[in-house]
Amino acid sequence: MSENKKPLLGLMQKLPNGSAPGNPGKTHCPLCMGLFKAPRLLPCLHTVCTTCLEKLEPFSVVDNRGADSDTSSEGSVFQEHKPESLQRQIGILCPVCDAQVDLPMGGVKALTIDHLALNDVMLESLRGEGQGLVCDLCSDREVEKRCQTCKANLCHFCCQAHRRQKKTTYHTMVDLKDLKGYSQVGKPILCPSHPTEELSLFCELCDRPVCRDCVVGEHREHPCDFTSNVIHKYGDFVRELLRGTQPHMEALEEALAQTEEMNSALQMQVEAVAADIRTFSEGYIKAVEEHRDKLLKQLEDIRVQKENSLQLQKAQMEQLLADMRTGVEFTEHLLTSGSDLEILITKQVVVERLRKLNKVEYSTRPGVNDKICFSPQEKAGQCHGYEVYGTINTKEVDPAKCVLQGEDLHRAREKQTASFTVFCKDATGASMGRGGDNIHVAVVRKDKKDSPVRTVVQDNKDGTYCVSYTPKEPGIYTVWVCIKEQHVQGSPFTVTVKSKHRPHPGVFHCCTFCSSGGQKNVRCACGSTMPGGYLGCGHGHKGHPGRPHWSCCGKFTEKSECTCTGGQTTPRSLLRTVAL
Repeated sequence: MSENKKPLLGLMQKLPNGSAPGNPGKTHCPLCMGLFKAPRLLPCLHTVCTTCLEKLEPFSVVDNRGADSDTSSEGSVFQEHKPESLQRQIGILCPVCDAQVDLPMGGVKALTIDHLALNDVMLESLRGEGQGLVCDLCSDREVEKRCQTCKANLCHFCCQAHRRQKKTTYHTMVDLKDLKGYSQVGKPILCPSHPTEELSLFCELCDRPVCRDCVVGEHREHPCDFTSNVIHKYGDFVRELLRGTQPHMEALEEALAQTEEMNSALQMQVEAVAADIRTFSEGYIKAVEEHRDKLLKQLEDIRVQKENSLQLQKAQMEQLLADMRTGVEFTEHLLTSGSDLEILITKQVVVERLRKLNKVEYSTRPGVNDKICFSPQEKAGQCHGYEVYGTINTKEVDPAKCVLQGEDLHRAREKQTASFTVFCKDATGASMGRGGDNIHVAVVRKDKKDSPVRTVVQDNKDGTYCVSYTPKEPGIYTVWVCIKEQHVQGSPFTVTVKSKHRPHPGVFHCCTFCSSGGQKNVRCACGSTMPGGYLGCGHGHKGHPGRPHWSCCGKFTEKSECTCTGGQTTPRSLLRTVAL
């Protein structure tokens, strides 16, 4: 279509002073806003003055349209058929609709002249609505009359000269004021190849108007006829196209109206949703701010509580220290300065005091800690109907209070996942109720301590942790579970890993006779036989255990591990029918 297209350059020069293209009417140029001067009809059916089009910024296009193109016109009223080939041309953009206009070889001046616009300009000038008309002959004086035969506007002087000439003596002259009611006052359309001849014929082969000189020259032997004789055929064709176009226009107008209605509805909906968002956000912000204030109040209460506990502990330790200092100072003074008798007299009081002071229990560690943490992702309930997040936790896990639970604590199977649960508790034995603790677990075989088993610790976010591991071979394993580099209660512990569970290849039955349908060659691990050549067991016969058992290993428990080691009770010879 186009190459190196420059629409921005064209748009910059479309309208002066940044004004937008409008619809100034049938007589005014949409670009300069003045009466049309040499108007040219563009392929998009917009009309613009020739001088205005020449001011537009052109750009390069590649023309591959061929002979059936209709986007430009060659000459004043007809198109020139060009061979189908690739040609580099110059294009412009319509200043009204931005449609691409591929200029013909002659440039802007080769575009079709809009004679209908010229006629409208003439009518407007006659009504006194436009600029004054000047004589077509002298181009100097104002027009007074119009020659209906020549379609020329003449001043008084040129009108008299027109009548004095023998060739135009009998032409009809009409005053301009008498032409105001006319709809067609335009000048005759002349042939571009023969400027003195009027286009009165139509060449149907070339599909363009021609003059009489064209018929005897360039269009010799072409089917030509008067325009009045062919106008009905081509006029009907144009009317048919018009009738086909009008429904599309109506549909587009309706679609445009629906689009505008939808745009209005969209704006209303956007405003409604925006109001909902604001209401929700304001409520949510209020809830978050209230929750923030509660958290800060809770934090302040925790600070006061811990600080009071520390102050009380400090006061008690200061009092105890003062008592001990008094006892130590008095005793040292007594021993260094007192006489033997004085020491013996006060010995009992001093001993009782020192013994009492030595028996006083006290902690060398602060009674409270600075363990205060904020969990922003933890749910904190609802506030004014909004779910809020963020809690303050002061609990600290105590490894000595943590416990281990699970069926696989002390036994496991090779190549099967074993698991147990760690319950984290604080110093009071209460559940932590949250996750986030650093649990370290190690599982190693006693004889291969340098090859630990891979473990997985899953945080359940509620103070419990699921620990799982898969031993690859049987043996004795040691499991360490530590928190804060301290063993939890019950750690380390020993796990016995047995060989992989062996399923029973036989059947759980009462006897081989019943379960096999009386087959003689079926054997059973219980070792019982029957008379008559039966190799398996039967009710009441020698060796029958007297209760249901497995045919492969003789065990009496249905849900048990098979201990079959082969021999005569191989899987091939074992009964594989439905157990009774």
